[in-house]
Amino acid sequence: MEREEVSAARLQRMSAPTRELAQGLSGTAEVLLLWHPEGDRVVLFVSDPATDGGFHVELESGDAIDAFYHPYAYATRRGASVGAS
Repeated sequence: MEREEVSAARLQRMSAPTRELAQGLSGTAEVLLLWHPEGDRVVLFVSDPATDGGFHVELESGDAIDAFYHPYAYATRRGASVGAS
């Protein structure tokens, strides 16, 4: 019975849609924090229409809120190519 419950929970997570955890602006850049339940992944997306640039980085869940509030500082520390699409 327990095995069936685990399988059902896993199936539900795999079919769950991506969820937006937070959205905001940093200067002219839009910052999105998304959670992908199927892999239990958190991704930070930054898109700046003023410069036509942006980046994304996969995050540890414990770093998500800090990265959301400080996207450029965090991306630089993580080695993301800031300014590249």
